[in-house]
Amino acid sequence: MVTVSGVSKYFGNIKALRRVSFQVEEGELFGVIGPDGAGKSTLFRIILSLLLPDEGEVCLWGKSPVADYKAIRRMVGYMPGKFSLYEDLTVEENLNFFAAVFGTTIKENYHLIKDIYRQIEPFKKRRAGKLSGGMKQKLALSCALIHKPKLLVLDEPTTGVDAVSRSDFWEMLQKLKNAGITVLVSTPYMDEASLCDRVALIQKGHILEISTPDAVTQGFGKQLFGVAGENMYKLLLHCRKFYRVESVYPFGEELHLTFHGGGDWREELIRYLYENGLANVRIRPIKPNIEDRFMSLMSITEKENG
Repeated sequence: MVTVSGVSKYFGNIKALRRVSFQVEEGELFGVIGPDGAGKSTLFRIILSLLLPDEGEVCLWGKSPVADYKAIRRMVGYMPGKFSLYEDLTVEENLNFFAAVFGTTIKENYHLIKDIYRQIEPFKKRRAGKLSGGMKQKLALSCALIHKPKLLVLDEPTTGVDAVSRSDFWEMLQKLKNAGITVLVSTPYMDEASLCDRVALIQKGHILEISTPDAVTQGFGKQLFGVAGENMYKLLLHCRKFYRVESVYPFGEELHLTFHGGGDWREELIRYLYENGLANVRIRPIKPNIEDRFMSLMSITEKENG
């Protein structure tokens, strides 16, 4: 398994990670979920032996990324958020190069990448820099898998990729997990959290919660309402001023709102909004999602830290 124990990392006065701890079980698809700047990339670089922690330690199947970094780098496959393959080499040349680096061949581990590589094989003579975003993603994943790693580490692999390619990519991750590969993936997209076995919600270097996606959502524990109207910006401002409102955030075409004490003050809120020039406001009970829980936890953490 992968164990992270009390890991902290500082860059001058910036606390990138603050005593982060969690475990990833063998064969698990584990997600680290949080916005840009939350500490996800720093955490992954420490796990991969690319950065040294200022506090704490990491253990991968009994090996330390600090003391056993050479062994660790053969055990893991890494796909950074930014496309980092050789753009002037063809698809085939990139794959052959990474296979050679790890002392293997495409043929030896083709069973691992065949479902992915078949989609880009018609373009194997095309330079990597000329591929679409989705094709670059599949090539990078193939190169990360070519040496049959025990752990696959993916840092925001679907950022900047279209919705169809994102969906296809997560289907590939499920197949890899079913093949026995442990997958550690980060993403800023809250909707992708539901596709993981377990998730760690992270913000400003703090782990807010670790659980299954369903358990995270159930932890919201309040009645949530969706609020819609004609002038959403004005609606948001006045909802924030209403004394019964505990929290309100924009979510797509609605506001997500809770009342103090988890109560239901819809009628009083509608009257207040009408008196302030906002008619035709619609308020309905809705089910919370992971993003709602994340916002709630973030608010609690900020209050606790002053």
